[in-house]
Amino acid sequence: MANPLDPMEKTYAANPPPVSRKTYPIAGIVTTVFGLDELPASASEVACLWLLHPRLATQERMAPIADSVIADWNNRIREGRAGPGPKAKGLIAVSFDQRNHGTRIVDPLANEAWKQGNPRHAQDMFSIFQGTARDTSLLIDYLPSYIFPKSERRISTHLALGVSLGGHATWSCILHEPRITAGIVIIGCPDYVNLMADRARLSKLPSWTATTPPGSQFLGSEAFPHSLLETVRKYDLASLLLSHTDIGSKDEPLRDGPLPEPLEKEKEALRPLLTRCLAGKKILNLSGGADKLVPYHRGESILTWLKKAIAPGGWFADGGVSFEDIIFEKAGHEVTPGMIHEVVRFVGETLSAGDDGPARVGSVRESKM
Repeated sequence: MANPLDPMEKTYAANPPPVSRKTYPIAGIVTTVFGLDELPASASEVACLWLLHPRLATQERMAPIADSVIADWNNRIREGRAGPGPKAKGLIAVSFDQRNHGTRIVDPLANEAWKQGNPRHAQDMFSIFQGTARDTSLLIDYLPSYIFPKSERRISTHLALGVSLGGHATWSCILHEPRITAGIVIIGCPDYVNLMADRARLSKLPSWTATTPPGSQFLGSEAFPHSLLETVRKYDLASLLLSHTDIGSKDEPLRDGPLPEPLEKEKEALRPLLTRCLAGKKILNLSGGADKLVPYHRGESILTWLKKAIAPGGWFADGGVSFEDIIFEKAGHEVTPGMIHEVVRFVGETLSAGDDGPARVGSVRESKM
């Protein structure tokens, strides 16, 4: 199905030179591996970049990103810019169809939104991208035995990158898959309740318009059942973190403006959670300032709250979280060449830093372009 909101349609004026690709059926999932033939002979260790595609697209959409990132990294190796040590890691990338997409399609309507006639949009979208995050963990388990059956190389580093629906899934990978140490979220949202409540408002759902004030009973309605809200609180960044605070005890559909710093007793509950989910990880968040489908401001409250916590002097600064938050002010719901430039830069810098250096100090970078 053609995607009228395809965020990657105009990503490239010209496609980058393609790298090799091989396809493996793993656990019933058609899995494409990029860059195997280009791995340096001396690279006994390999980094893997997992590529998660947008809603209504397929894994093929991620090929240009794989080509760009792998070509840049292999150039770094040839030019001696791949970090300390005589043997730099090789880099491969992997894509697969998200659940109910491409080769895995079951019900086309389940991929559509409320405006397109899908009454279960909230349940469908969350379950699909959470399933994709779990598929990523499953494939991490089994991929080495398919591509390196003689155990001649070891995949020692995992990174995830996702666009739109894939960006939502990437947040889940970052939070809940400890083997993924770096993540790139492109036009994704870390606050599912806020995003879907705003979409319900714009869609003029009866569950939003029929109450006074509008939306006061949206959470718990058929459009967003209480059972779904309970599940979202287990996996979504905002709902998971805020469920440990007084803010999260209130079923407020829309969050606007700054969130208060946690109380000391709340920090005691949050610290082990942040340590488990985010400590030592590197995150690049790329957003379009003019994005109307996944507006940056719907995740802004929780991102600002998190950035204050992990920044130097913040209450979780010792967690060693590195967070880059870059907004492309004129971009809509799209992947721009400038975003790809940041992706290539981030992956190269992350891999060049290696895993054996001193413990990272928490850092925050904010930028508008």
